[in-house]
Amino acid sequence: MLNETHDPTLLSWVDSGNASESDFPIQNLPFGVYRPIGSTAGFRVGVAIGECVLDICAVHEAGLLHDLAAAAAAHCRAGDLNALMALSPAHWSALRSSLSRILRTGNRSEPASKALMPIADIELALPVQIGDFTDFFSSVHHARRTGSLVRPEMPLFPNYDWVPIAYHGRASSVQLGDSPVVRPLGQIVSPGENEPRFAPTEKLDYELELGFFYGNAAAKHPRLSLDDAEDHIFGVCLLNDWSARDIQSWEAKPLGPFLAKSFATTISPWIVTWEALAPFRVPWKRDVEAPRPLGYLSSDRNDSFGALDITLNAWIETARMRAANQCAQRICETNASHAFWTVPQMLVHHTSNGCRLRPGDLIGTGTQSGPALEESACLLELTEGGKRHVSLYNGEERLYFEDGDSVTLTGRCQRDSWRSIGFGKCSATVEPSQ
Repeated sequence: MLNETHDPTLLSWVDSGNASESDFPIQNLPFGVYRPIGSTAGFRVGVAIGECVLDICAVHEAGLLHDLAAAAAAHCRAGDLNALMALSPAHWSALRSSLSRILRTGNRSEPASKALMPIADIELALPVQIGDFTDFFSSVHHARRTGSLVRPEMPLFPNYDWVPIAYHGRASSVQLGDSPVVRPLGQIVSPGENEPRFAPTEKLDYELELGFFYGNAAAKHPRLSLDDAEDHIFGVCLLNDWSARDIQSWEAKPLGPFLAKSFATTISPWIVTWEALAPFRVPWKRDVEAPRPLGYLSSDRNDSFGALDITLNAWIETARMRAANQCAQRICETNASHAFWTVPQMLVHHTSNGCRLRPGDLIGTGTQSGPALEESACLLELTEGGKRHVSLYNGEERLYFEDGDSVTLTGRCQRDSWRSIGFGKCSATVEPSQ
């Protein structure tokens, strides 16, 4: 999985990409879709390098790409990543490797310099035309803590040890970071009431997740094995699956959440490729008492490096903080390696019944909570179901989000001997119900 693009000593002639705090060094090169601010032209596909974006079609038209890399770049003309995602991992890797060479110190050229634009001067768009969205439930810590709120005698159902649980989301409601989230309305039954009322949610929550995009249309059969599942993972983004907990508690029985989650799902604009994450793959571990998964969900490869070592954070900036020019406060720090199921396992199970996935389909990992309470990746857990306030440093308190609150997710990969990479930010601000 490792190749020359992961070399921690590589530097770029784009100076901002060499800063130690940069999310987007030359070892990353995440894909996104952009155009200049104020432009009415079509969106372009590019990769982020430091504080800039490199136009893939521009370097292709300048003759800087060849063979598989050129073929891959030719599929970036539509202004989204779907056509590129439909290609093979060999195409993705060849394109990323060629872009890495173009951007390395000593390889600066006039065509590449002209294809570069500051990120501060661009607007970003949803990078993929998402056909379907599936959200998993892969954190046993999240499942156990939320389950104990409603079923203290049995927080986990017996199937959790065996089945990667998921539900189908609403793809049309997936939106790019920095888009506002309007407080949804729905049916709510308050304590002591016998009938529902239709009102704005009073328990607006976030869920800190990862999202991954299906790719490679060359699958011979819709059912994937654990050995070849990774050939169908194009890349990973940050994902906030917003939730209205009071609407959810009323509507979820017996079929699960519906309007409580379909109003908004926010994703980060940059997609970090699966290949770029290779140095941050770690052994997959489960509780000792948990059973071994069934054969189609087990492999030595998955045991050895199926998990992802990604530090995930969530931050809140209230309207009062913003007005006072105060910094945001972190409300969660966790790690994706705590997940009970790996990304390949989720993908394999998704297709195990013959379900056909299409390039550009989005799959969420579910809330990525860790074992400690402070690693709770949603307010439902952190406030113990609305029983315990979260105290903020400026004197404010929260059980759930209020209008004007902004939520920002970040993710970063850090391991000894490797160059750290990140995901950028996934932010959204709550607006009042309409």
